[in-house]
Amino acid sequence: MNILYYDLTNKSAKLEQAPLAMQYLGGRGLTSALTCAMTDSACHALGPLNNLIFAPGLLTGTSLVNTGRLSIGGKSPLTGGIKESNVGGTTALALARLGLGALVVQGSLEGLWVLHLDEEAKPTLHSASDLAGLMTYELCEKLFERFGPDIGICCIGPAGEQQMALASVQSTDKDGRPCRAAGRGGLGAVMGSKGLKAIVISREGKQKPVYQNKEAFNRAAKELAKAVKESPFSGKVLPELGTSALIGAVNSLGAFPSYNATQGVFPGWEKISGEALKETLEQRGGNTTHAGCTGCIIHCSNEYLDQAGKFVTSSLEYETIWSTGGMCGIDDLDAIAAMDRLCDEIGLDTIGTGVTMAIAMDAGQAQFGDATAAREMLMQIAKGEGLGLVLGQGPTATGRHLGHHRIPACKNQSIAAYDPRGIQGMSATYGSCPMGADHTAGNFIGDALAGKVDPLSTKGVAELSREKQTQVMGIDTLGICLFAMGATTPELLARLYQAKVGDGSDYERLTGLWREIIKQEIIFNRRAGLTRQDDRLPDFFYKEPLPPHNKTVELTNQELDSIWGID
Repeated sequence: MNILYYDLTNKSAKLEQAPLAMQYLGGRGLTSALTCAMTDSACHALGPLNNLIFAPGLLTGTSLVNTGRLSIGGKSPLTGGIKESNVGGTTALALARLGLGALVVQGSLEGLWVLHLDEEAKPTLHSASDLAGLMTYELCEKLFERFGPDIGICCIGPAGEQQMALASVQSTDKDGRPCRAAGRGGLGAVMGSKGLKAIVISREGKQKPVYQNKEAFNRAAKELAKAVKESPFSGKVLPELGTSALIGAVNSLGAFPSYNATQGVFPGWEKISGEALKETLEQRGGNTTHAGCTGCIIHCSNEYLDQAGKFVTSSLEYETIWSTGGMCGIDDLDAIAAMDRLCDEIGLDTIGTGVTMAIAMDAGQAQFGDATAAREMLMQIAKGEGLGLVLGQGPTATGRHLGHHRIPACKNQSIAAYDPRGIQGMSATYGSCPMGADHTAGNFIGDALAGKVDPLSTKGVAELSREKQTQVMGIDTLGICLFAMGATTPELLARLYQAKVGDGSDYERLTGLWREIIKQEIIFNRRAGLTRQDDRLPDFFYKEPLPPHNKTVELTNQELDSIWGID
């Protein structure tokens, strides 16, 4: 496996074989292993010593479906620790077809630049001075004009240029729209600190994957594709309603954080539900089964149109509908879709941004439900003026600036759309995940809805969170879409891995490898100055009962510390 190292400071490139210990890694496993090996944990996240790493999954580019996932890693300016943010679209497959296991961007440059990788993975720098300040949609139009249609793009908007801690890296989908976001952790700010407006990757690479046993791999790949199609969730629910199907389900559990996590049921949830979204799309001629990522057979995406039938955004997803909707007390799908588009344009994590706006509303800066005020906040972030200068730095910075105590974040990263008082297991994942509060690392929603766990109990959640986090590390390392995970089995994953690399690993050995990488992430965080105190959830989760169940978080610090057991 080849890794391309590009040093911006010296404008030099080198292509090397991955270290032996990393040969069979990809995705998050590789970005974290490289970060731990190459990056000084004490470095400033926005300084030239931080490395920004782009890695497709180990199985990206193979015949396996739903493997178009890209991991972007480095030290986070939001959490102060290690970070991997995962994104779909076209860029992961583009890198894989160039024969690259990873692109490591080092150093920094004055000014603004575009890094271009041609069909032979040869890197060249191009001035982007004329692209400064552009929103991402206009930026990508100009990049397609300049470099041709057969490219994938990772780029930043104004938030990344301003090096704001909520800045995302936007990736183009199959239609060339920069609507896929590596949102969490502020890696768009890291990209901006390096002077990069965009990385343009040729999609015309000819490198083919190497298999130890191609026939065995293809057999296992066909089994997984069949299982994905036959699974009720990935084969029926997601194509019909997308991730917004969860809105009604999570409200039914009383775990839908609303009005800045002061209520567990949003009174207007029916207006923004998956069913309401589907009806709106059908009435306006929007696409309800859009495929935004390469190799996707689930089609969970959508294309939202306004009342005049004009395209607004793709894809309007559960987490965004929650964060800019229920969390802010807004029950208008048109307003939410417009904010989603604006976040993509500015280059902002919709989850963190919605929560940050909710904190500002809770602190008296605007009324809950005021979509006009929310949009004005977003424009202040884009322009880097007024309160926007604070909002762009995330929930903790905003809450402290406004002197407000209710800050739903762990390691400065906002929680996701599952209140840990309504689904107690989420307290274990939010606190112990090395990346900060996370919506993918170890989610309990599926088990809660299936009745496998009591959502209001902490019994066994520490062990289950550790198991779930390990599984997701494996999925992200292999490059498989999280929504296909429910159709996999440990035995099938091991067969796919073995047929690809042939190192003799069974699933037990793989889980040991994945768990060890997570522990290395935690050690990186400890060396960066994060302690067990940073794993704690905010006090209000322990002190303020959440209606309708009127529960507080019950997980003890001892139970939380036991999950990984690293001081």
